[in-house]
Amino acid sequence: MRYADGPSVHEEVHIDAAPGRVWHLVTDIGLPARLSPELQRTGWLDGATAPEPGARFEGYNRHPLVGEWRTISRVVELEPERRFCWEVTDPDGRYGGDPDEPLATWMFELKPEGDGVLLRQSVRVGPGRSGASLAIDRAPEKEEAIVEMRLGELRTGIQATLRGVREIAEAGE
Repeated sequence: MRYADGPSVHEEVHIDAAPGRVWHLVTDIGLPARLSPELQRTGWLDGATAPEPGARFEGYNRHPLVGEWRTISRVVELEPERRFCWEVTDPDGRYGGDPDEPLATWMFELKPEGDGVLLRQSVRVGPGRSGASLAIDRAPEKEEAIVEMRLGELRTGIQATLRGVREIAEAGE
């Protein structure tokens, strides 16, 4: 798979909790920073305090090969207790692309299932440049391996986030 193909990854987990409880957790933009190996912290921008279409938030990330960087995300879809989607941009132009072009699009989707919820988290990479783009620039002949490695890292982060959401939701914290 090539970067320009918009590669994606998703994972899902069943959670024995009410949809409203799970929704509250996945729309808390600070929670993934507690659970993800890469995302370090987040904060709402422009006076926003909760997700709504067009609301923006800042994220700070860390990766052992890329270092630290800042992102700005914008909520692009919000269907209460069903779907929360945001686009991530590179506001500082660190990766040499258009700072308004999404370097990734993330989504949580909830589906009632039995006495609980099926929670799915997904990410689509690109079309904007990202840290993977820099690696591909240095070794274009390894593009498919670089993309596969990045998707593996993203999958690991998603799995950690979903496990954490399930544990918190089911514990009733």
